[in-house]
Amino acid sequence: MNRLTLLIIAICIFQFTAFPQKKELPFPPLVQEHQPISKEVFKATRAFRERLISDPYRPAFHFCFPEVNGRPGDPNGAFYANGQYHLMYLYHREGSGFCWGHVSSTDLLHWRNHPDAIFPGNGDEGCFSGGAFVDDDRSAILSYWMLWNDKGIGLARSTDKNFDVWEKSPSNPVIKSADWGITDLKDASGKTFHVGSADPSNIWKKDGHYYMATGNLLVLRKYGSRGKGLPGNNEKDPPLPADSLNYQGDHLYLFASDDLKNWKYQHEFYQSDRKWTSKNEDDMCPSFLPLPSSADGGKPCGKHLLLFISHNMGCQYYVGTYRDDHFYPENHGRMTWKDNAYFAPEALIDGKGRQIMWSWIFDDRPDSVINYRGWTGTYGLPRSLWADTDGTLRMRPVKELETLRLNESMVSNLKVASGSEVNLAEPGKELMELEVTISATKALKFGVKVGVSDDGREETVIYYDKADMKLKFDTRKSGLTFGRKIVEEAPLELKNGEPLVLRIFIDKSVIEVFANDRQAIARMVYPTLEGRGISFFAEGGDITIKNVKSWELTPSNPF
Repeated sequence: MNRLTLLIIAICIFQFTAFPQKKELPFPPLVQEHQPISKEVFKATRAFRERLISDPYRPAFHFCFPEVNGRPGDPNGAFYANGQYHLMYLYHREGSGFCWGHVSSTDLLHWRNHPDAIFPGNGDEGCFSGGAFVDDDRSAILSYWMLWNDKGIGLARSTDKNFDVWEKSPSNPVIKSADWGITDLKDASGKTFHVGSADPSNIWKKDGHYYMATGNLLVLRKYGSRGKGLPGNNEKDPPLPADSLNYQGDHLYLFASDDLKNWKYQHEFYQSDRKWTSKNEDDMCPSFLPLPSSADGGKPCGKHLLLFISHNMGCQYYVGTYRDDHFYPENHGRMTWKDNAYFAPEALIDGKGRQIMWSWIFDDRPDSVINYRGWTGTYGLPRSLWADTDGTLRMRPVKELETLRLNESMVSNLKVASGSEVNLAEPGKELMELEVTISATKALKFGVKVGVSDDGREETVIYYDKADMKLKFDTRKSGLTFGRKIVEEAPLELKNGEPLVLRIFIDKSVIEVFANDRQAIARMVYPTLEGRGISFFAEGGDITIKNVKSWELTPSNPF
């Protein structure tokens, strides 16, 4: 019995009220099963795999797209079930369109490829961003944005143990668009108003009802603001309406359903506030989940986290209280500050109660280089997120990363005089983790340089600026050619007597830093001189490096 026959049988077996069997089959595989595979295919497959393994910039322990065009490369559809982490990735499949690739893992490090979960067909022309939800019957449901034009929000469901077969709902679009990403409704007086029908959040369930929130980019662009960074703005756009103020800034729109087929608009999910975001920032790629009170998980602490992006300023979040079907933000934060290079967050709750997130890190290489290399699409390390006792967000890389450590070394009580640099005797590695603890100091600026070339032309500088109370990440000399040349700046107020604790991960073209469980910055860099130097510096006062621990890290990606 061949694979296609098995797929048809599986589709016929798994029938549910909201998701009866498909009437269309997925696109055929590029290599037909009834035909022998040519030697050229074998040779090309091996040659491509070996080329990826030898690529000096392809990360080895950050999740990387298997091949080709991961643009846009949003993480999507993350969920935990049957002891496995499932993660979808948005990519453009050659000859087909926008699809959701699918991988799973038992340890958040080693990922197994599945067949694409959803793809063009069955009423849509492509699948854009959305979320995932595991229902009471242990089936998984994907919510996604149907392409193009006036489609709307679609759902797909899987019931098999490995979640290899997904069935799109015949009720799609379950939320219908009147225009691309926009749904028109009428209020009690009969006046038309507009809500988003794009980038749905994960579904959640409360008191037997299903809920889902939808993003506002297209509503903002058409009716609210024409600000810099909003995709699609052009001179031919009509003037903004008189009530444009109502549509400015980030908004989410709440829908509810009793049966997953019929969804009714409820209200705006939260109140957008200009003290936190600007009028030209949207809310897309939303993820809404409860927060634990510990990095190790446990029971929810009573606060919820809303992760999202604005297209012009990247990943950000609200921490707040969820009650009466409304979300009440209590504090706001960002995960990128100068631009939008950390993008499209996606999160899940695992079996330990941990909230774990991923985001896409922008590649920033020209198309000619990406096409030559044969791949693009990298995610930041999985971060464990929790709420502190003061209600603010805490974050650190998941504990599983420690299993990649090899050959630990440590240096203690390293003194660095003001205006000087001290080199670490042992050079860095291509793949490494560096943990630096700097005692409280009166120095104005202090930190570490990594990837320092012998001639000093290349270096990445990570430091604390006491005057600004910011963690800074300077990539202006990280490479001679590609990458964004910028000083990223994350707010970080150290408490009286609190040391600065940095955990820095170096993975070929990715450098990611975590500070004091309160901030993190991730950037793609492209060093060309293969510098491995590590040095410490101080300005405006001496510092003491209490200890420096370093580990070489073993690769976890298959290629």
